[in-house]
Amino acid sequence: MTERRFPPLRRRLFFAIVVIVLLSIGATFAVGLVLARRAVERANLDDLAHQADLLAERESQFDVLLPFSRLKRLQPFLERQHQQIKIVRLNRPSPYLEGGDLADIRARRPVEGLVTVGGETFLFAARNVQGQGFVLLRPKDPSFADYWPFLEGLLIACAIAAVLAAVGSFITARAIARPVRRVAEASRSLAEGISPDPVPVEGSAELALLATSFNEMAGQLRSAQEAERNFLLSVSHELKTPLTAIRGYAEGLADGAFTPEEAAGTIREEARRLERLVRDLLDIARMNRREFAVHRETIDLADVGREAVRRYETEARAGQIELDAIPTGPSPAEGDPDRVLQIVSNLVENALRSTPPGGAVHVRTQTGLIEVRDTGIGMASEDLPHAFERFYLHDRAGGNPDGRRWSSGLGLAIVRELCERMGGSVAVESTLGKGTTFTVRLPVPPPVAPRMSDVSLRGHGTP
Repeated sequence: MTERRFPPLRRRLFFAIVVIVLLSIGATFAVGLVLARRAVERANLDDLAHQADLLAERESQFDVLLPFSRLKRLQPFLERQHQQIKIVRLNRPSPYLEGGDLADIRARRPVEGLVTVGGETFLFAARNVQGQGFVLLRPKDPSFADYWPFLEGLLIACAIAAVLAAVGSFITARAIARPVRRVAEASRSLAEGISPDPVPVEGSAELALLATSFNEMAGQLRSAQEAERNFLLSVSHELKTPLTAIRGYAEGLADGAFTPEEAAGTIREEARRLERLVRDLLDIARMNRREFAVHRETIDLADVGREAVRRYETEARAGQIELDAIPTGPSPAEGDPDRVLQIVSNLVENALRSTPPGGAVHVRTQTGLIEVRDTGIGMASEDLPHAFERFYLHDRAGGNPDGRRWSSGLGLAIVRELCERMGGSVAVESTLGKGTTFTVRLPVPPPVAPRMSDVSLRGHGTP
């Protein structure tokens, strides 16, 4: 299949503008011709009336006895101008003077205009000379010589306009096409995996907006690619560590280096770690899809806190960590009970991982709030803004020999996503070497109005 080729934008703009300008010039020229024709006709009629006035004045003053006797000597001059002289009697209608024109001439008022005689239209000027009608005729259609001064001006103006339009079209097309071509070339580089330089923001408001939008898109794409690269590296690292341990203990078990109980315990623990990681990855994938739903209902955060503590009691005892729930009474909130339990479980699990033996993890609840506080290794202040980023790996224990640290950070990213989906928020406070506190805030259900029956009973003293 052959590739379809498209003409460059600059060429299309140039020809489009040129065609529009030529059409405009053609329309202007046509209108100019009509106006020139009217101007020539008006000028000819004024000239004819002026000649009629001169001839009528001459005949009235010098040829009193023999009027119009000298007109024969003017015939050659009049013929060269395609003009005729007609003498009309005023006591009867004439083809050259009819109706109102005849009455005006009788009243010695000058008359000029158009008249059609024998199918031909003439310009005429009529005057009253010694009681007779003196009519000077000229063909209505002007000659080329009459038109030429007007046509010459129109042609010169159109030629200058065409040249200026061509130059302006070229400059305009280039100014519009150049920024678009830059964006196209940068887009092609982006598609090939090459990070282009920012496109200059120039030109009209629309072109500037196009360049700005592309630069923002390219920046976001670079950030997304970098995040994806870091994500894959982190996932690979997190998967590699338990798989390496499982493989090592399996090979050691085959070689007799470990007892079955020792190998089984390590393999089981690493398998659980893999299971948690895969579960977190699936939760992240679901949250990025539209069908991920969070149901809201009224729940008691105190029950949620107690259930999370119950789940991790065994792990806390194994690590010699004190784990308890401290409800201050009923703690109503609005949220999805399963998702809220998942949030608290993730926070408790992270707290146990970062707390050394002899430490404590407390879960405290109140209306619309649940708090997980530990006495673990804490986080540095520069790490707090990154606490909820996906796969933010940080060894909180520093050089401690037990190697305690936060999990990969995927659980905390899920905590933030779930809180935001339910209309809440999560915050963290930490002091390095002293402990960390995570605070989850969820919407509070509206107060329930008392029923009328209860009000009536209380009014009658019913306990």
